[in-house]
This record gives sequence, C-alpha cells and structure tokens, in this order.
Amino acid sequence: MERLLGLHSTHIDKHYIYTNFFMIPAIAIYVFALLEKRKRDYQGIISYRQAFASGLVMTVFITILAPIAQYITSIYITPHFFENIINYSVTNKKLSMEEAVAYFNLNSYLKETIIATPFMGLFTTAIVSLFVRKKSQ
Repeated sequence: MERLLGLHSTHIDKHYIYTNFFMIPAIAIYVFALLEKRKRDYQGIISYRQAFASGLVMTVFITILAPIAQYITSIYITPHFFENIINYSVTNKKLSMEEAVAYFNLNSYLKETIIATPFMGLFTTAIVSLFVRKKSQ
C-alpha cells in the first residue's frame, strides 16, 4: 500500500509519518484475535494472564514472519526503496552519504525488525489484554 501511494518514491518525504499508521490495523488484529480467543476458548471469560499468554503466542509468530515480510517487501515489492530513501536523506542534508548507506539497507532493517517486533508485540499484548479481560459475573 505504501508503494502504491508513492511513499517509497514520489512522496518519500512523508514516509516516516504515514508508515506509523500501520499500527492501527496491527493493534486491531490483536484486539479481534484476543476477543475471538475469549469467545471461542474461554466461553466469554478471560483473565489478563490468559489474554496475555495468547497475545504472546501471536507475538512469537509475528516475530518469525516479520523479517520474511521485510525481505519480500525490500527485494520484490519495492526494490528501489533504500536507494530512494538514501538519496532523499542525503539531498535534504538529513544524513551524510555514509550515514544514510549504513542505516538504510536490508540488513539494518532486518535487525530492526527482529528487535522491534517482539517489543512492540509485548507492549501491544499488555495493553490490549487489559481491555479484553473479562471476569465471570
């Protein structure tokens, strides 16, 4: 979607803003999955611990899949993204060429994905679990 909207080329200057909107559907997936888990497996009643454990399982799977998605995106969907963001960063004097090349590359993004995904997943799980927990009446 980002590529189609030009955020990897024409509107790359706005990429850092709009890429964060990905969090909306990501959080929604956690909410809907944990609500479904509560309904199907716990007969409408789920503790914080149960919801957190279920979210943790989701986070593990997402952490495994995220680098694969990053690789596919970088190699096949938007192969010129790193070149474009490096040129934009250097042209707008945000980074030197050396700094931009060191930061904007597949290895750097894969490392960031592997580190950030579990932390964001745990944080999201912790918050969403507060809202989906439901005690018996």
